[in-house]
Parts: sequence; structure tokens; C-alpha cells
Amino acid sequence: MSLISFIKEAGEKLFNLGKPDAVATAAPADVAALNQKAADAILTYVKTQNLDVQNLAVAFDGASMTATVSGAAADQATREKVVLCCGNVDSVEKVNDQLTVTAASEASRFYTVKGGDSLSKISKEMYGDANKYDAIFEANKPMLKNPDRIYPGQVLRVPALA
Repeated sequence: MSLISFIKEAGEKLFNLGKPDAVATAAPADVAALNQKAADAILTYVKTQNLDVQNLAVAFDGASMTATVSGAAADQATREKVVLCCGNVDSVEKVNDQLTVTAASEASRFYTVKGGDSLSKISKEMYGDANKYDAIFEANKPMLKNPDRIYPGQVLRVPALA
């Protein structure tokens, strides 16, 4: 259980919160409705990834741009994928990870993509071998559909090599 940082201007465009000034001046009921709408959009996105999580729940606080995710993930890899699904969303700056894991294992490292990066370049930096890029691609499925489609600001899982 931890707080993971993301780049709030990068990621899936799931909802439109409007300009921060507009959200800040919204009536309390409107803010609650906006937060719920954002949480629902994130939850729907996570569910489309077909990850094995029991009692999955997402809350969103627009003031701090924080998504809180809870539930019971089948394993550490699934937990990390759910956190990345929640954090790689435009307007999410932090994810409060309250997930539990049924079968514990070693945690992966996270890597924030920079301009000019490719999975091969990341693999060379993280593993010392550019040809191990497929391990990073596989670790980030189903969120990644194509190894050539990553973007600056995206956070990826980089698991330890077996």
C-alpha cells in the first residue's frame, strides 16, 4: 500500500474535468459529482483490461488529482497493472494503492517514458540488453497493444528477469 506518482498531463483521455479553475469554483455537490464521474470512468477502463481483482473499487479526488484503488488482486503483476491503469490517465497525478495481493511476489520497478524512448532503449537502460524489450512489452499487456506505441509520461512496469 503506497502512493505512486504519475504525470497528470499524460495518459488515457477518459474524462474531461474542465479547467482546474472551473473545478475549484464548482459547488460542493458538483465537485462530488465530478469526482464520482472520474472514478467511474477509471473503474470502467480498468475493468476493460480483464484483470483478476475481487471487489475492485476506485475513488477520485479532483483537488489532489489522486485516484484511490482497492480490492484483492490475484498476484503482484495484476496489482501493478491495475495501479498503472489508474495512473496512466490524463488528470491523475497520484494513485493511492490500497490493493491487497492473494499471492505475493517480487515487485517490479516502474519507468516513466521520456521523449525519444522505445521499449528497446528502455530495455537497454534497465536490463543492459536492448533485445529484452519483449519482457517489458509482455509485462504491460493488455494496456500496451503494440510495442511501438508508448508515449512520454507513460509509466511502465519493468519486472525482474527470470
